[in-house]
Amino acid sequence: MREESLEFLQELLKAPSPSGYEQPAQRVFRSYIEPFSTVTTDVMGNVYGHIQAVSDSAPRVMLVGHSDEIGLQIRYVDDKGFIYFSAIGGVDAHLTAGLIVNIHAKQGTVRGVIGKKPIHLMEPKDRDSVVKLDAQYIDIGASDRKEAESRVRVGDPITFSTEFSTLHGSRVTARGFDDKAGSFVVAEVLRQVHALTEKLSCDLYGVSSVQEEIGLRGGTTSCYNVKPDIGICVEVDFATDQPDVERKHNGDVALGKGPILPRGANINHALFELLADTAEKEGIPVQFTGIARATGTDANVMQISRGGVATALVKIPLRYMHTPVEVLDLTDLDAAVRLITATLKRISDKKEFVPQ
Repeated sequence: MREESLEFLQELLKAPSPSGYEQPAQRVFRSYIEPFSTVTTDVMGNVYGHIQAVSDSAPRVMLVGHSDEIGLQIRYVDDKGFIYFSAIGGVDAHLTAGLIVNIHAKQGTVRGVIGKKPIHLMEPKDRDSVVKLDAQYIDIGASDRKEAESRVRVGDPITFSTEFSTLHGSRVTARGFDDKAGSFVVAEVLRQVHALTEKLSCDLYGVSSVQEEIGLRGGTTSCYNVKPDIGICVEVDFATDQPDVERKHNGDVALGKGPILPRGANINHALFELLADTAEKEGIPVQFTGIARATGTDANVMQISRGGVATALVKIPLRYMHTPVEVLDLTDLDAAVRLITATLKRISDKKEFVPQ
């Protein structure tokens, strides 16, 4: 991966962005794409990069990846200064106890730990049970409520304190790859399209959306604003090359073997075939999965926006989704950027995606 692109990815991952609190990450995205596109932001916080086509009658294409990540939010501070929290998005209660967290307060970041009763003091019957999220608490070292509330307040968002790290080769780990990996790909496509010697025959909008983890909300409003004819959502998907995931249920998907092209009701057949054919022509490795229903991604709301949009998904294989240690392969990100950029060069007529 290009050194400057890797630095951008690391900055994007470092920026806190729980759903509803995405602007630190959106500022990183906005700053990166400004040299490559015309940039705007809407009232929801979605960020748009626009590259104008040669013709005013060109089909309008929207790429979208969401910037928000799962996290926590302060809901109560008790008399002793311990902080109780709610989940933002799908947080696994198995994983949270014992983690270091960052509370993003008005005056800056406050470090805390999610406490847990020592195993020595637990009844044998309780050792195999999971403490529910609403019974877990954060310790910031405060002696009482007044001291805690001088540093944080109810509603402050919280992220897991996990740094970007290289594992081996091109495998890396961090929190928030779901779906800053998608926002990263969108930004890199804008950069590569800007560098093309010939302009595209389609009008391109690259969007970093918000609030996907709590109901596809930014994807809904951004698509309504752009009014695309064609849409490609860039997301992550479950890698099944780890010991505890069933391939019969989730497909055969591995890290480092290229992006995933799903098929199913949420996917426009002609757009899928264009992506698959482009991958073959360009020698880009891809993997295939079937999703026999609407997907839980921004592609879902994109497809049914206004009068309908020809929609496809390009997904990045990801291990350990919705944990603080998500793992992916950087070569899959690069391949997704190459695939989408090459596909955009072949789009010129929206009628090609109307079923016959």
